[in-house]
Amino acid sequence: MAPTAKETALLGDAAKLELIEEMTTGFARVQEQVLAAILERNNGAEYLRRHGMEGRTDRESFKSRVPVVTYEDLRPEIERIANGDRSNIISSHPITEFLTSSGTSAGERKLMPMVEDDQDRREMISSLLMPVMNLCVISQHNRRFF
Repeated sequence: MAPTAKETALLGDAAKLELIEEMTTGFARVQEQVLAAILERNNGAEYLRRHGMEGRTDRESFKSRVPVVTYEDLRPEIERIANGDRSNIISSHPITEFLTSSGTSAGERKLMPMVEDDQDRREMISSLLMPVMNLCVISQHNRRFF
């Protein structure tokens, strides 16, 4: 599994670029691991129980049981959370904040529920961004492009 956001922040640029390479080269394996971790962490969520996941963490069970949905399909669950319902509706972890979409659909911004781990993921992405940008700046300065 990938290092935590705090562990990643302590890595040097070269190690961060290696991590990006590893994660993108083995993207299928990484995505399987991420899905399994998400399903395991949220096996008590009402939404997954409703679709018969019952603790399953494999991709095939997820694909065969949980339908592809739109925001509108999930709006009732999101509104329940926004209105104060603290039960495990879509996540086994408490919703700690809502982000809003930057664009609008039908004149209305969308609410995106976040859990505490999401902040760590945003920090990790941010810490991985600078080595890539530094590589681009060096490449442009030396007139080399990757």
